Amino acid sequence: MFPGNLNIDRRKCKRTVPMQVLSLGMSRTGTASLKVAFHILGYHDVFHNLNTSQNLREWDIWNELAQAKYAKDPDPSTIDWRKEFDGLLGHCEAVTDTPPAYFAPELITAYPEAKVVIPLLEAMWNPIYKVLAFLDPQCVGKWHASNKEEMRMNLRAAYYEHYDTIRAVTPPERLLEYELGSGWEPLCKFLGKPVPNEPFPRVNEKAALKEWIAITTRRSMFNALRSIVIVGGSFGAVVFGLYYKLKN
Repeated sequence: MFPGNLNIDRRKCKRTVPMQVLSLGMSRTGTASLKVAFHILGYHDVFHNLNTSQNLREWDIWNELAQAKYAKDPDPSTIDWRKEFDGLLGHCEAVTDTPPAYFAPELITAYPEAKVVIPLLEAMWNPIYKVLAFLDPQCVGKWHASNKEEMRMNLRAAYYEHYDTIRAVTPPERLLEYELGSGWEPLCKFLGKPVPNEPFPRVNEKAALKEWIAITTRRSMFNALRSIVIVGGSFGAVVFGLYYKLKN
């Protein structure tokens, strides 16, 4: 699932394929299964947070965008969102999971031709999900929090607010609220794709997350100085915090 480190500077990249599908559910809501499903349906590439291990240099850009949107006194009007997304995601025909989900309204506006999918599955409110929220600086503003305790209190309410925001900014004809477990038919009908002759994929996201942590940790340790400069200490905290929780 995780290719080698590409070491690509996305600031120099542009869009090479059309963005067709924005799957903007939060982590641990079947997003990894949807990534595989989109691949089966013929979309390439499909962005998912688990695949950021193949190009760690992207994280500094995501963090800069998060600071622009979620800082205490944000000024997102200074950001050319389409240009930034085309650099980060220009090779992708579909996206799912975070960090893109943190920028749902901006993505929906930037790509008016893309269809929007939100998976309907109660988020898994386990220590892994909470540690990710606590340690990832992108999440602080998303959860209307300035510290760990506020984030813990606001997590569930902000989660539902995320989906309400998507519903409010997406025209009904562009939106599918996809219930996990309903199979290929509703998804294929919405996307105009034939139903594949194989079962709908089911990815063990906890196992995939463990693999991602192991690979990312090895790559960070192999080139520790580069990781500190490019990715930043906050990302390292995410990796090692999650590793600790998964081990215990």
